[in-house]
Amino acid sequence: MLTNQRKIKKVFSFITFVAITSVLTVVVSGFSLVAVSLPPSDDIPEEILRTEIITAARSPVDGKLLTAAEYLELQSQLSAVPPPKLDPKIRENIFLLRLRSALKSVFPFLNF
Repeated sequence: MLTNQRKIKKVFSFITFVAITSVLTVVVSGFSLVAVSLPPSDDIPEEILRTEIITAARSPVDGKLLTAAEYLELQSQLSAVPPPKLDPKIRENIFLLRLRSALKSVFPFLNF
């Protein structure tokens, strides 16, 4: 007798669950919510922004506004490599120290 009552209780609980879920689904689907994942309508699409030609830029040195020509000129000046100002003797010593370090990694048992 107890098992029969338990079966009836389980069936009743299941039917109640299905009914509540169905009612909630119908009620929630009735709301006319605006899609929140879409961008605002006045937003400019990225495809249009990509094709836009930039005519003004900021200087990487001091942040001033520059025209495109001034920006290109500044970039070429900044990319020009200045001549080395290091003494040739110091350069030679640095080269020898690097060579010594490389040889020590290959021949760790040598003491030089």
